[in-house]
Amino acid sequence: MAFEYPGEGALDYFPCRYGPSKLLFRGPRRDLTEPYLAAFGGGETYGKFVENPWPSLVEAKLGLPVINFGYLNAGIDVFFNEPAVLGASRRAKLTVIQLMGAHNMSNRFYSVHPRRNDRFLKASNQLRSLFPEVDFAEFNFTRHLLSVLHERAPERFGAITAELRTAWVARMSSFLERMGGRKVLLWLGEYRDPSVHDPLGPEPLLLDEGLVAQISGFADVLVKVQPSVAARTTGVAGMIFGPMEELAASTMPGPVVHREIAEAITPVLARML
Repeated sequence: MAFEYPGEGALDYFPCRYGPSKLLFRGPRRDLTEPYLAAFGGGETYGKFVENPWPSLVEAKLGLPVINFGYLNAGIDVFFNEPAVLGASRRAKLTVIQLMGAHNMSNRFYSVHPRRNDRFLKASNQLRSLFPEVDFAEFNFTRHLLSVLHERAPERFGAITAELRTAWVARMSSFLERMGGRKVLLWLGEYRDPSVHDPLGPEPLLLDEGLVAQISGFADVLVKVQPSVAARTTGVAGMIFGPMEELAASTMPGPVVHREIAEAITPVLARML
């Protein structure tokens, strides 16, 4: 994969594993026997195309290691049954969990790849019954699947939205209960250019105040960061990527967004420490 084997001009993310886990996180590999903070999340935490993502910036401000357990294309399913993740969280002084969208997770309508959660694997009989006219063999990614279904029949798409939201609350609640330790939820709002219109809604997909309120009690603190318009309109400025990666880079938060996240969350973590 591109992020494991960077091409010329791309960042070296020093991918590494912890314990017996098959998951490759952003390195270099850190010592889990010393005091540290843990940061879990998707590509926004991993910091693809960004030399110093927000976990690194927080580490510099606090003077305490912040281990980056961000995982590209992750939904909650990546972490839910991963013993290395749960163990690392329980040993951490504090754990930050980025809230990821509800679309990249297995549910009653479809299943996703256990590690590449953005990959659509199979439609259930329920989904086939709901959309009998659709050939699901043409889909490889969850977002493409949902975009097409939403466009084809908005009145039927509501059933999928309801299922994803219900499944997200149940899985997030269970995951946070199992993690143990002190936890901070990071809700990163829409970071794309305001001119970009997505019919499925803003990032993180399908989350809103009511939904997040249902799981916020399982953590010590909720920090919501809504990137400024200035941060959202910087394009790929300051990002590092190889040939043919500019389009992919434009879909990810840039260095200014990462700085705003670090500025918002560092004081909270400092008080808790």
